[in-house]
Amino acid sequence: MLMFAAPPAIEAEIYTRLPEELRLHNRPTEWSRRRGDPPLHSFLEGPAFDRAGNFYCTDLNHGRIFRITPERRWEVFAEYDGGPNGLKIHRDGRIFVACRKYGVIAFDPVTARRTVIADRERGRPFDALIDLCFADNGDLYFTDPGGSSMRNPVGRVLRLTPAGEVSVIAEGLPYTNGLVLSPRQDMLFVAITRSLQVIRISLLPDGAGARHHAFGCFVQMSGGLAGPDGMAVDERGGIAVAHAGFGAVWLFNRLGEPAARINSPAGIRTTNVAYGGADMRELFITESEDGAILRARMPVPGRAMFSHQGEAAGG
Repeated sequence: MLMFAAPPAIEAEIYTRLPEELRLHNRPTEWSRRRGDPPLHSFLEGPAFDRAGNFYCTDLNHGRIFRITPERRWEVFAEYDGGPNGLKIHRDGRIFVACRKYGVIAFDPVTARRTVIADRERGRPFDALIDLCFADNGDLYFTDPGGSSMRNPVGRVLRLTPAGEVSVIAEGLPYTNGLVLSPRQDMLFVAITRSLQVIRISLLPDGAGARHHAFGCFVQMSGGLAGPDGMAVDERGGIAVAHAGFGAVWLFNRLGEPAARINSPAGIRTTNVAYGGADMRELFITESEDGAILRARMPVPGRAMFSHQGEAAGG
């Protein structure tokens, strides 16, 4: 990014904050213990809208999934003994979640009944899933970074077909995280948090990765206390990348040139992003330090998610 001029800044606003009665200030978690930090009230992730305009997000630390109505009322949609992270909504309304404990799971949108969709690949259990995205054909791509790092690059990208087949698209990566597909569905972009990269993987016509020759670095980022996290794609192929530990979301055009920097008015842990609004030009950002949902007006509409294709998106 250093070779480009500084992109124009877009100032986000606080759309809503986690209500005080839902903040768990005194409950230690594995995340806080590993870092030697005091308990954190929540860790917001996984933003997505359903067709009725309800906004969903996860609380990774405390096993909760929140639903926020268009009137900005918060409620606990589900709570369980897992680690929900990325969240996307199926066209049939089911709430799909990448869970660190149980794998790919789905919740009934009415009863919140939980079902395990996939928890292993060829008999090998997943390590700790973190994010997921649907392709237009219903394939589900998801990341399994496990305990990967620069010294131990064991992060994987996998695909689950509607028929239930799980396959590995990429492996040997230092912490695979957020992921999105290009509008043409021929390229998969994956955030690699530890190396501060967004890579691209060419996909074969059947959606499988051309694993031996089609990897490349789309964007090399720098700075911050963490790295690229969740992502969202717009109608022109631009990618919004949440930079966790930097207090910003970067917008890159389809060629990887920085097009804008969206600044957080809250904390620096900008974890994930989703497009919404009546015209799909509002970018919603989960910020986990302050427990806030941010909103920014974007120059290009976001691409309709799998849940909304064929119907105008709400938000």
